[in-house]
Amino acid sequence: MDSEKTIGTDSYYVEPMRIDDVPAVSRLERRCFTNPWPESAYRRELRNPANNFYVVLRWRSDRPQAETSPPEPRGRLALLPLIRRPEPPVTDSIVGFAGMWILYDEAHVTTIAVAPEHRGRGLGELLLVTLFDEAIRRRAEWVTLEVRVSNAPAQALYEKYGFTRQGLRKRYYSDNGEDAYIMWSPSLRDPAYQQRYGQLRERLFERLAAKGITAEKHGLPHPGH
Repeated sequence: MDSEKTIGTDSYYVEPMRIDDVPAVSRLERRCFTNPWPESAYRRELRNPANNFYVVLRWRSDRPQAETSPPEPRGRLALLPLIRRPEPPVTDSIVGFAGMWILYDEAHVTTIAVAPEHRGRGLGELLLVTLFDEAIRRRAEWVTLEVRVSNAPAQALYEKYGFTRQGLRKRYYSDNGEDAYIMWSPSLRDPAYQQRYGQLRERLFERLAAKGITAEKHGLPHPGH
Protein backbone atom coordinates (compact mmCIF):
# COMPACT_ATOMS: atom_id res chain seq x y z
CA MET A 1 0.00 0.00 0.00
CA ASP A 2 1.63 3.24 -1.07
CA SER A 3 -0.58 6.28 -1.74
CA GLU A 4 -4.29 6.80 -1.23
CA LYS A 5 -5.99 9.28 1.09
CA THR A 6 -9.63 9.05 2.02
CA ILE A 7 -11.61 11.79 3.77
CA GLY A 8 -15.23 10.96 3.14
CA THR A 9 -14.93 10.06 -0.51
CA ASP A 10 -11.71 11.96 -1.33
CA SER A 11 -8.54 10.00 -2.09
CA TYR A 12 -4.95 10.40 -3.23
CA TYR A 13 -3.01 7.80 -5.18
CA VAL A 14 0.23 7.53 -7.16
CA GLU A 15 0.49 6.01 -10.62
CA PRO A 16 2.84 6.17 -13.62
CA MET A 17 2.75 9.38 -15.63
CA ARG A 18 1.27 8.92 -19.11
CA ILE A 19 1.56 11.02 -22.26
CA ASP A 20 -2.06 12.09 -21.78
CA ASP A 21 -1.13 13.51 -18.35
CA VAL A 22 1.44 15.95 -19.73
CA PRO A 23 -0.88 18.98 -20.26
CA ALA A 24 -2.19 18.73 -16.67
CA VAL A 25 1.34 18.22 -15.32
CA SER A 26 2.54 21.30 -17.20
CA ARG A 27 -0.32 23.41 -15.84
CA LEU A 28 0.51 22.31 -12.30
CA GLU A 29 4.23 22.86 -12.83
CA ARG A 30 3.58 26.48 -13.86
CA ARG A 31 1.77 26.95 -10.54
CA CYS A 32 4.65 25.43 -8.55
CA PHE A 33 7.79 26.63 -10.34
CA THR A 34 8.92 29.79 -12.08
CA ASN A 35 11.06 27.90 -14.60
CA PRO A 36 8.82 25.04 -15.82
CA TRP A 37 9.79 22.52 -18.46
CA PRO A 38 8.07 22.65 -21.86
CA GLU A 39 5.54 19.91 -22.50
CA SER A 40 7.85 18.47 -25.17
CA ALA A 41 10.45 17.70 -22.48
CA TYR A 42 8.02 15.48 -20.56
CA ARG A 43 6.94 13.71 -23.72
CA ARG A 44 10.57 13.04 -24.56
CA GLU A 45 11.24 11.71 -21.05
CA LEU A 46 8.25 9.36 -21.16
CA ARG A 47 9.45 7.82 -24.42
CA ASN A 48 12.52 6.44 -22.62
CA PRO A 49 11.18 4.44 -19.65
CA ALA A 50 14.35 2.35 -19.44
CA ASN A 51 16.26 5.38 -18.13
CA ASN A 52 13.46 7.58 -16.78
CA PHE A 53 10.74 7.21 -14.15
CA TYR A 54 7.85 9.66 -13.74
CA VAL A 55 4.72 9.43 -11.59
CA VAL A 56 1.68 11.57 -10.89
CA LEU A 57 -0.22 12.07 -7.66
CA ARG A 58 -3.96 12.13 -8.26
CA TRP A 59 -6.70 13.50 -6.06
CA ARG A 60 -10.09 11.92 -6.56
CA SER A 61 -13.31 13.32 -5.14
CA ASP A 62 -16.83 12.07 -5.72
CA ARG A 63 -18.25 13.66 -2.57
CA PRO A 64 -21.75 15.01 -3.29
CA GLN A 65 -22.54 18.65 -2.73
CA ALA A 66 -24.42 19.61 0.41
CA GLU A 67 -28.16 19.20 -0.06
CA THR A 68 -30.27 22.34 -0.02
CA SER A 69 -34.07 22.63 0.00
CA PRO A 70 -35.44 23.91 -3.33
CA PRO A 71 -37.55 27.06 -3.23
CA GLU A 72 -41.27 26.48 -2.75
CA PRO A 73 -42.99 26.61 -6.18
CA ARG A 74 -45.76 29.16 -6.62
CA GLY A 75 -48.76 29.55 -8.87
CA ARG A 76 -48.79 27.44 -12.02
CA LEU A 77 -45.19 26.36 -11.35
CA ALA A 78 -46.54 24.31 -8.47
CA LEU A 79 -48.09 21.95 -11.01
CA LEU A 80 -44.75 21.21 -12.67
CA PRO A 81 -42.61 18.29 -11.49
CA LEU A 82 -39.50 19.24 -9.56
CA ILE A 83 -36.29 18.71 -11.54
CA ARG A 84 -33.42 17.46 -9.41
CA ARG A 85 -29.93 18.64 -10.22
CA PRO A 86 -27.65 15.75 -11.24
CA GLU A 87 -24.97 14.55 -8.87
CA PRO A 88 -21.65 16.33 -9.40
CA PRO A 89 -19.24 14.43 -11.62
CA VAL A 90 -16.28 12.59 -10.16
CA THR A 91 -13.19 14.78 -10.20
CA ASP A 92 -9.85 13.14 -10.78
CA SER A 93 -7.15 15.79 -10.68
CA ILE A 94 -3.38 15.63 -10.83
CA VAL A 95 -2.13 17.46 -7.73
CA GLY A 96 1.50 16.32 -7.70
CA PHE A 97 4.21 14.67 -9.75
CA ALA A 98 7.79 13.49 -9.48
CA GLY A 99 10.48 12.08 -11.70
CA MET A 100 14.07 10.94 -11.98
CA TRP A 101 16.68 9.63 -14.39
CA ILE A 102 18.33 6.26 -13.74
CA LEU A 103 21.69 5.60 -15.34
CA TYR A 104 23.97 2.77 -14.23
CA ASP A 105 24.14 2.98 -10.41
CA GLU A 106 22.84 6.55 -10.05
CA ALA A 107 19.28 7.88 -9.75
CA HIS A 108 19.02 11.62 -10.35
CA VAL A 109 15.81 13.27 -9.07
CA THR A 110 14.68 15.82 -11.66
CA THR A 111 11.48 17.12 -10.09
CA ILE A 112 9.05 16.81 -7.17
CA ALA A 113 5.98 19.03 -6.88
CA VAL A 114 2.71 19.15 -4.94
CA ALA A 115 -0.08 21.67 -5.56
CA PRO A 116 0.01 24.44 -2.91
CA GLU A 117 -3.45 23.62 -1.56
CA HIS A 118 -2.45 19.99 -0.95
CA ARG A 119 0.84 20.63 0.85
CA GLY A 120 1.51 19.93 4.52
CA ARG A 121 0.05 16.41 4.39
CA GLY A 122 3.20 14.37 3.79
CA LEU A 123 2.52 14.03 0.06
CA GLY A 124 5.89 15.42 -1.04
CA GLU A 125 7.58 12.86 1.19
CA LEU A 126 5.33 10.19 -0.28
CA LEU A 127 6.53 11.10 -3.77
CA LEU A 128 10.17 11.03 -2.62
CA VAL A 129 9.66 7.55 -1.12
CA THR A 130 8.09 6.43 -4.40
CA LEU A 131 11.27 7.51 -6.21
CA PHE A 132 13.45 5.77 -3.62
CA ASP A 133 11.45 2.57 -3.98
CA GLU A 134 11.98 2.56 -7.73
CA ALA A 135 15.69 3.41 -7.41
CA ILE A 136 16.08 0.44 -5.07
CA ARG A 137 14.06 -1.80 -7.40
CA ARG A 138 16.36 -0.84 -10.29
CA ARG A 139 19.41 -1.53 -8.10
CA ALA A 140 20.75 2.02 -8.13
CA GLU A 141 23.29 2.72 -5.41
CA TRP A 142 22.92 6.49 -5.07
CA VAL A 143 20.22 9.13 -5.34
CA THR A 144 21.28 12.67 -6.19
CA LEU A 145 19.49 15.97 -6.85
CA GLU A 146 19.83 19.74 -7.00
CA VAL A 147 17.85 22.03 -4.70
CA ARG A 148 17.64 25.81 -4.43
CA VAL A 149 19.82 27.22 -1.67
CA SER A 150 16.75 29.14 -0.44
CA ASN A 151 14.46 26.09 -0.29
CA ALA A 152 14.94 25.17 3.36
CA PRO A 153 11.82 22.92 3.65
CA ALA A 154 12.96 20.73 0.75
CA GLN A 155 16.50 20.54 2.14
CA ALA A 156 15.12 19.47 5.53
CA LEU A 157 13.17 16.64 3.89
CA TYR A 158 16.20 15.46 1.94
CA GLU A 159 18.43 15.63 5.01
CA LYS A 160 15.85 13.55 6.88
CA TYR A 161 16.53 10.80 4.33
CA GLY A 162 20.28 11.12 4.75
CA PHE A 163 21.14 13.45 1.87
CA THR A 164 24.20 15.64 2.39
CA ARG A 165 25.48 18.64 0.45
CA GLN A 166 28.31 17.63 -1.83
CA GLY A 167 28.73 20.73 -3.98
CA LEU A 168 27.24 23.93 -5.35
CA ARG A 169 26.07 24.78 -8.87
CA LYS A 170 26.46 28.52 -9.30
CA ARG A 171 23.51 30.34 -10.91
CA TYR A 172 21.86 27.01 -11.68
CA TYR A 173 18.28 28.33 -11.89
CA SER A 174 17.62 30.35 -15.02
CA ASP A 175 14.66 32.34 -13.65
CA ASN A 176 16.65 34.29 -11.04
CA GLY A 177 20.22 33.00 -11.22
CA GLU A 178 19.95 31.29 -7.83
CA ASP A 179 22.56 28.73 -6.82
CA ALA A 180 21.72 25.07 -6.22
CA TYR A 181 23.11 22.69 -3.66
CA ILE A 182 24.13 19.29 -5.05
CA MET A 183 22.93 16.66 -2.59
CA TRP A 184 23.64 12.92 -2.47
CA SER A 185 22.05 10.11 -0.50
CA PRO A 186 24.00 7.46 1.39
CA SER A 187 24.56 4.21 -0.46
CA LEU A 188 21.26 2.41 -0.95
CA ARG A 189 23.22 -0.85 -0.65
CA ASP A 190 24.51 -0.09 2.84
CA PRO A 191 22.66 -2.37 5.32
CA ALA A 192 22.61 0.34 7.99
CA TYR A 193 21.00 2.80 5.58
CA GLN A 194 18.56 0.20 4.31
CA GLN A 195 17.37 -0.25 7.88
CA ARG A 196 17.13 3.51 8.41
CA TYR A 197 15.21 4.00 5.17
CA GLY A 198 12.82 1.19 6.05
CA GLN A 199 12.08 2.82 9.40
CA LEU A 200 11.51 6.26 7.81
CA ARG A 201 9.21 4.73 5.22
CA GLU A 202 7.21 2.87 7.84
CA ARG A 203 6.84 5.99 9.99
CA LEU A 204 5.63 7.98 6.99
CA PHE A 205 2.80 5.54 6.30
CA GLU A 206 1.92 5.45 9.99
CA ARG A 207 1.57 9.25 9.97
CA LEU A 208 -0.49 9.14 6.78
CA ALA A 209 -2.77 6.51 8.31
CA ALA A 210 -3.17 8.62 11.45
CA LYS A 211 -4.45 11.43 9.21
CA GLY A 212 -6.89 9.10 7.48
CA ILE A 213 -4.58 8.59 4.52
CA THR A 214 -4.13 5.06 3.30
CA ALA A 215 -1.29 4.51 0.85
CA GLU A 216 -1.77 2.60 -2.37
CA LYS A 217 0.12 2.51 -5.66
CA HIS A 218 -1.67 2.00 -8.95
CA GLY A 219 0.31 0.27 -11.67
CA LEU A 220 3.68 0.59 -9.91
CA PRO A 221 5.81 -2.41 -8.96
CA HIS A 222 6.84 -3.19 -5.41
CA PRO A 223 10.48 -2.19 -4.75
CA GLY A 224 11.39 -5.82 -4.16
CA HIS A 225 10.11 -6.95 -7.56
